[in-house]
Amino acid sequence: MSHQEEPDHRPEGGFSTPVGSRRTFFHWVTVAAAAVVGVGLAVPLLGSLISPAFMRRRRAWVDVGPVDELPAGRPTQLDHVTTVRDGWQEATSHKAVWAVKQPQGDVTVFSPICTHLGCGYRWDDAEKKFLCPCHGSSFDVKGDVLGGPAPRPLDRLPAKVEGGRLLVMYKDFKSGLRDSVEL
Repeated sequence: MSHQEEPDHRPEGGFSTPVGSRRTFFHWVTVAAAAVVGVGLAVPLLGSLISPAFMRRRRAWVDVGPVDELPAGRPTQLDHVTTVRDGWQEATSHKAVWAVKQPQGDVTVFSPICTHLGCGYRWDDAEKKFLCPCHGSSFDVKGDVLGGPAPRPLDRLPAKVEGGRLLVMYKDFKSGLRDSVEL
């Protein structure tokens, strides 16, 4: 029987099951199920590891003190400690703001950074204006430029009063630009 056809080994019903097809099928089903489970676990894990790097800093309302203690019409520097969370890093930062209570009770809050080159400025009671010691910029009590190289008025910060307390959302701005651009 060298070149003769081999006899057909089919069962009498005419059906045949190729050898190993069931084993191969279960192998691929197992591999597919493991892949689905792996992807299902990997996506949230990678998202939790990578997403903080793409998030902007979260800004929170910070209590800077009671509104009743602010003198009307006179700028007051208010210092506070805040926690800044940036991605995975968390740092404590000492900040200051300038608050001006209006006669009707509203409060305007300014960033403590000069809009020219980012120096800190101060209020001069004698001259009734904000003065920047670096390059001579000066601002009135409303934050408008009175003189010097400052390209824009003082940057205003979001503020609100709740329960008699002044809450401020501190923000940083780019210096030297004509328009206020938040960092």
